Order: sequence, then structure tokens, then C-alpha cells
Amino acid sequence: MHIHKKLVSLLTLSLVLLNTTACSQRIGALNDTLKLAFIGDQDVKLSAQQVNDIPYASIYAQIGDMSQVFIVLVFAEPKVSLTQVPTTLSTELKWLSADKGMIVTVNGRLVRTHNNPTGDLVAVESTEPDPIMLGLQLASTPKTWTRIIDWQPGYHFGYKATSHFNLVGQENILINDIPTQALHYSEIVLVDDLNIQYQNEFWLTPETGNVIKSRQKIAPNLPFIDISLLKPFAS
Repeated sequence: MHIHKKLVSLLTLSLVLLNTTACSQRIGALNDTLKLAFIGDQDVKLSAQQVNDIPYASIYAQIGDMSQVFIVLVFAEPKVSLTQVPTTLSTELKWLSADKGMIVTVNGRLVRTHNNPTGDLVAVESTEPDPIMLGLQLASTPKTWTRIIDWQPGYHFGYKATSHFNLVGQENILINDIPTQALHYSEIVLVDDLNIQYQNEFWLTPETGNVIKSRQKIAPNLPFIDISLLKPFAS
């Protein structure tokens, strides 16, 4: 990325952070924010201490064979889906990189992207709660899920995707350089209208079911994105 583009990204991110009131995290320390935006280039690997010293929730993300990037949380917004039951309340976390790319997650589930160079997930809607939200580790949680997905480029709207979840096992993974016990679940996704099947992967904390690492396909004909939670959002 050229220096001019970096400066534009720094200014853009600082303006977003200065003007938002939606995120319940305290937005301050402009100098720290600018440093974060500069870090958020490519080929990034921070030490555990560097991550912990940064006053914002953060993740690593890697799309396909592109370089890994460091991304910070800029919005945390309560959201109720129009197609879900009124009691289904979730928090959308919006993560912004230095080049103005954004991914939106709900408890680790990718629900939207913006400015992704390969294409964007536009919407995910369902009349059923996502088992990821309910806690896959619970015996009472359904292990199937159906939703409607939209994505671009192209006119890809209203495609039904059906998921089947399976426990792979308990694994020890590295999160922010710290060995962490996790439950590994696979999600087989079927998109019948396109005759496409693919497999997402989720690693959860055994006690809470929170997603700490995942590998998810952005959309049926778009690449996978790998996400690792470095510093969680504190609501």
C-alpha cells in the first residue's frame, strides 16, 4: 500500500471513530487509533503484549490466499432481525481494517462484508436462531439451520442455505500466542439451487460457546475467510 493511501486510510478511520456513538467501548486516544490504522496493513503479526496493550477489541482476518491483516472493532450495535422472533436480540460487531474493508460478525458468525476485493456478503436472514448464537456445545441446541443469503458481485439474492453441524472434537489451539482449549465444530453447508456444498469450521470456548476462531466461506462462489479473535469485545 502506498504512503498516500495509508494516510487516507488513517484519516478515514479516525473520522469514523471520532463521529460514532454506537460503540459502547470508549473511543478516545486519537494517537493510539492512528497507530492501529497504520498497523492494519498486510502481513501483520503482533505479540500478545502488543495486542493486550491496544485498548480496542481486535481480530486477525485472512481472505483466501491474501495476507493476514489486523482489524479493530469500531461499532457494536444491538440488532433484531426483521425475520426472526422478536426475542432474538444479537450484537453486531463491525470490524474495520486500514484499507476501509469491513466485516460484520454476530458471535463469530460472518453476516456481512463491505469493500472486500473478491466480493461481498450482503445479508443473512433466517426465521430460526443461529445455533452458533444458542451455543453449539449445549445438547439442547439444534444442529441444523436454514437461512437465506445474498451476495455480490452479480445478482445473487434469495438463495437458501442449509447447515448441519458436527462436533469434530476438543483441540488445543493458539489464540494471541496463548494455548487455548476449544471445541471444534464443522458446519456442512448445502446450497441446493446451485448444487454447491462447502464446509465451515468453528472453534468455541467449551464453557460459553463463544467463537474464538473460524474459517467461513464468504458466499458460495467467494473465498473463505479465516478469523481469529485476539481481544474480545467487552460490552
